[in-house]
Amino acid sequence: MSHSEPIRLQKFLADAGVCSRRAAEAMIVAGEVWVNGAKAVVGQKITPGTDKVTANGKSVRSLAQPRVTLAMNKPRGLICSNEDPHHDETIFTVLPRDFSKLRFFCAGRLDKDSEGLVILTTDGDLAHRLMHPSNLVVKRYYVELKQPFPPNRIHLLLKGIMYEGERLKVEHAVLVNPGATQGSTQLDVHMHHGKKREIRQLFTALGYDVKRLRRYQIGAFPLKGIPLHAVKQLSTKEIELLFRIPLTHRKGAVEPASAHHEN
Repeated sequence: MSHSEPIRLQKFLADAGVCSRRAAEAMIVAGEVWVNGAKAVVGQKITPGTDKVTANGKSVRSLAQPRVTLAMNKPRGLICSNEDPHHDETIFTVLPRDFSKLRFFCAGRLDKDSEGLVILTTDGDLAHRLMHPSNLVVKRYYVELKQPFPPNRIHLLLKGIMYEGERLKVEHAVLVNPGATQGSTQLDVHMHHGKKREIRQLFTALGYDVKRLRRYQIGAFPLKGIPLHAVKQLSTKEIELLFRIPLTHRKGAVEPASAHHEN
């Protein structure tokens, strides 16, 4: 990070490993960030190494962290948070020792009860690109319900519903291994936005209880080959796959059911 070129404050906070750019903007709006003794404003620029920045009362220094991006196969029971007073273990506390001293961002969280592919990165810019809605990063999920879902209700998942003032919807949904009645408790669901617990809330609002939710692919990068609890460090080419729209995102295409039950 240059000590002479001014940069936006939210980028500085992200590069320093404090939080993502989006979270940094929220912190600035909330008055939790100060520059040279004055309350910061969104869009403000600072000069690293010259200006004094504090966040939540703590001094922030620019960190020369290596750029590392990991794919984790998250198990159920772990939360995607750096700190939580109610949970001793998070996805960050179970990282291999080689990565334990780095400050990672979780680029697209999964809730405690969900499992599967999570991307962790020290690169604030990459985290921002993966999470920003305008980039339309496709995330693919295997959903298992307690009750069979009929084919004539698929359109409701695509059309969406209003829930607490927001529209919940998915971009793609097909039944997996439908039975003789054409209904199935298993679905393949794709979405490229993803609000907190959106898939669970959508199915619950339609009268279906989610038994299992597993993210098995982001873009064209699959979870396949990464054991449960394990991480894989991604190459530049693998990172590029995260932003690629997979061929199977076309209407009617679905991953073989066997792929959903690995690990």
